[in-house]
Amino acid sequence: MTEAGKSPKERDPEAVSRFVELFAGRLTDAGMARMPARVFAALLASDDGVLTSAQLGDQLRVSPAAVSGAVRYLSQTHLVSREREPGSRRERYRVHSDQWYEAVTNREALLRHWQSALREGVTAVGAGSPAEQRLRETLEFFEFIEVELTDMMRRWREKREAAAGR
Repeated sequence: MTEAGKSPKERDPEAVSRFVELFAGRLTDAGMARMPARVFAALLASDDGVLTSAQLGDQLRVSPAAVSGAVRYLSQTHLVSREREPGSRRERYRVHSDQWYEAVTNREALLRHWQSALREGVTAVGAGSPAEQRLRETLEFFEFIEVELTDMMRRWREKREAAAGR
């Protein structure tokens, strides 16, 4: 049962498929490769957030190799995790409810790496040059983003804890 004692609405596979392609298209527009975007959207739209490679291949009408490559990318970006099916050697793939939190948190480390490289660049190009100004401005932007992300992620944790009644 769902809210207010209502039965869950029957899933319309065509509507789900349209959503998967729509959301995958939006993710692709934002820079994600097409196949990882489709796999991620399919997992996100699944009831329990878990599908096997075969299920993903059937739903998306793609090869196991396409699913494997997409999952590899999604695992590296911490949007999806791999796990073994209980009592089986088959893997299944899971999207977690906090996948965006994890992905953004991992981006913070990437921002720090970029900042480190930019600091070296500022020194390398020489004081007062146009390149130094451009690199310094980029560094300041990434430092600003890091502070804002840290504060935003703290507020998100507080919001989730409050919603869960903790």
